[in-house]
Amino acid sequence: MKFLFDLFPVILFFGVFKWGENNPDAAQTLIGQYLSGFISGGAVSATQAPILLATAVAIIATLGQIGYLLARRKKVDTMLWISLAIITVFGGATIYFNNETFIKWKPTVLYWFFAAALIAGQFVFQKNFIRVMMAKQFSLPDMIWDRLNLAWAGFFAAMGVVNLFVAYNFSTNAWVNFKLFGFTGLMFAFVICQSLILSKYMKDPG
Repeated sequence: MKFLFDLFPVILFFGVFKWGENNPDAAQTLIGQYLSGFISGGAVSATQAPILLATAVAIIATLGQIGYLLARRKKVDTMLWISLAIITVFGGATIYFNNETFIKWKPTVLYWFFAAALIAGQFVFQKNFIRVMMAKQFSLPDMIWDRLNLAWAGFFAAMGVVNLFVAYNFSTNAWVNFKLFGFTGLMFAFVICQSLILSKYMKDPG
């Protein structure tokens, strides 16, 4: 359930974009009604309307996630706050400047932030963030924890590069598809490979 909760804004982004592509005039009308005051110049073409509408919905969905957790008096993960800040800045720039480049950079900035945080934690602050998150599931030698931390940092750095490659070499439609299915598939594959390697270290719940 947490996985679906975390993916909620991405799923909505995908769904709204696809709806907007199939109904560009309706998407353009919605942009004109609700977002024209936030767009420099005000007018938006039917071609650009789907990505702008999807971006706005993703921002609202991320705000909704945090509001839901706060209303239930649950802890809001630091990563969710960071995600909100990044999507607000880059999504807001996409809407204001009517330029999809900003939202396409958002995943890369987020992934590179995570990679930088993991590396800085290990080498600057002597704190292994992957160990902090996974210590309850695994009992690993210090050297393995360090390698695992660097593996995640490398994975996030690579994901940021892959995002830019897709964003600049394929259509916006292809990028939106890859944003949901490609990144999710890569994440699953990485986690499964990691789990197979670390299975011998998994703690016995009994």
